[in-house]
Amino acid sequence: MAVVFVHGVPEVAAIWDGLLAELGRHDAIALSPPGFGAPLPDGFTPTSDAYRDWLIGELEAIGEPVDLVGHDWGGGHAMRAATARPDLVRSLVTDIAGTGDPEYAWHDLAQGWQTPDVGEAMVAAMSGLSVDDRTGALVSAGMTEAGARACAAADPDVMGACILGLYRSAVQPNMARWAAELEALPQRPPILVVNAHDDHYTGGPEVTRRVAARWGASVAELDGLGHWWMLHDPARGAAMLRNFFG
Repeated sequence: MAVVFVHGVPEVAAIWDGLLAELGRHDAIALSPPGFGAPLPDGFTPTSDAYRDWLIGELEAIGEPVDLVGHDWGGGHAMRAATARPDLVRSLVTDIAGTGDPEYAWHDLAQGWQTPDVGEAMVAAMSGLSVDDRTGALVSAGMTEAGARACAAADPDVMGACILGLYRSAVQPNMARWAAELEALPQRPPILVVNAHDDHYTGGPEVTRRVAARWGASVAELDGLGHWWMLHDPARGAAMLRNFFG
């Protein structure tokens, strides 16, 4: 039974390296969404629907239901793939459940990306930085040095364009609607909601618990950790997953 990891924005699969080493699973697969450490297929339009369909295709190719772990937008892709094709998902882990609450408002950075012209200017400013300066900006946002450097080395123009398309496809109430669609499934896979208490991007611990309750999900409380919990304490993250997978 494979366990599949999907990262988010603005990231590459290297964010999972420490956790995967701690987990020690020979069947672990880290997928990179198009534009985020992986090439863009011809004709690919970076919207949430397109990333959902991309992930469904990757899961179909594996050929058996998987344990699906999504971080940041990887959690959004995983939620939507599990909703559309629950037959492909043995269990689901996400750390952005709070973004599906009807009262959730996108964080300031996301709102900037969602705004025409403002988002383009933000992406251009980041693309114009050196790898060292982009690394520093990601460290300031909360990544570790090693994780930030790996992410900063990705093509900033491609990644930036994908960020704009993805976030603009997900203005509220879209995230709340997609979370409600998962809730409405007659049979949901077992779900683990990762509740990193110092994550300032996903609505906060109480909002996260509220969505988890609607999904009938288990909750892993990660006090003292933030958005990039897998970078800052990979051993704790691996133990959490082992406990959930059984």
